[in-house]
Amino acid sequence: MKKMRLALIAGGKSAEREVSLKSGQQVFNALNKDKYDIRRYDPATDLDKLVQDAPELDAALIIMHGRGGEDGTLQGMLDLLGVPYQGSGVLGSALGMNKELSKFLYQKAGLGVARAIFFDQREAPSPLAIADDLGLPAVIKPVNEGSSIGVTIARNLEELAAGLDAAYEYDHRVLVEEFIKGVEVTGGVLGNRDLTALPLVEIRPSDSYPFFSYDAKYLPGASTEICPAPLDPELTRRCQAAALAAHKALCCRGYSRTDMLVKDGQIYVLETNTIPGMTATSLLPQAAAAAGMDFPELLDKLIELALEKE
Repeated sequence: MKKMRLALIAGGKSAEREVSLKSGQQVFNALNKDKYDIRRYDPATDLDKLVQDAPELDAALIIMHGRGGEDGTLQGMLDLLGVPYQGSGVLGSALGMNKELSKFLYQKAGLGVARAIFFDQREAPSPLAIADDLGLPAVIKPVNEGSSIGVTIARNLEELAAGLDAAYEYDHRVLVEEFIKGVEVTGGVLGNRDLTALPLVEIRPSDSYPFFSYDAKYLPGASTEICPAPLDPELTRRCQAAALAAHKALCCRGYSRTDMLVKDGQIYVLETNTIPGMTATSLLPQAAAAAGMDFPELLDKLIELALEKE
């Protein structure tokens, strides 16, 4: 059987480069070498080679996080090169990366979201005005970053000012939203036209972390993840329906993972990841495993969806 010529793209220049490289290595290890002729590319150094090799490639796996890989730019390049890839296209990727536009689209789809304000650094309200509007504690986020990079929780005006400065290091546009203390769950979706909601995962950061921060995501033992999430059946159904609705609202394709908070029976959608973490123990692979699909099978499915004609 002729092997599929597969581009495995990982690395790049974003703040999440190291996570991308780690995920890319685990994906490489899990891929069936009898089925795939795997060619590896790091966009930080190998874009010219990717362009040159494009006519020989059957498909690509984009294992990228953050800007330059998850925001639609690489997807647009592959579209121009005629190389199919897993996951969302330019529009869905760009919307998923932008927390401001995605929150607006969630609301249009009837989904619950935390109250928030958005502003540019040059037109920022004072910390006191923000606190008067949203109350404290409040959550500060760069509009265009992932993996909780640049995210802080402010419990007083001094922390709010410091949190804004931290967010401006990554983006000139910032989101500040009300802090909701609830159960954090994430819902995976798999498919193109026919969508499947995967089992939910509950995320419990250790007491050392006030929320699911970058370190809480990636340091061993920093968080406990429970799959399937121990929610009652009706709440589970509603969370899965919210993940499906978020996927559709952002024009996602192939797969996604939507993070939510649940408090007093209310569901608040936080954000949608269009390229979820892809180590074998990442959240979406855990959910797929709970549905009976191991990591190599999940990768096969994503490649199958990349090649599927819609």
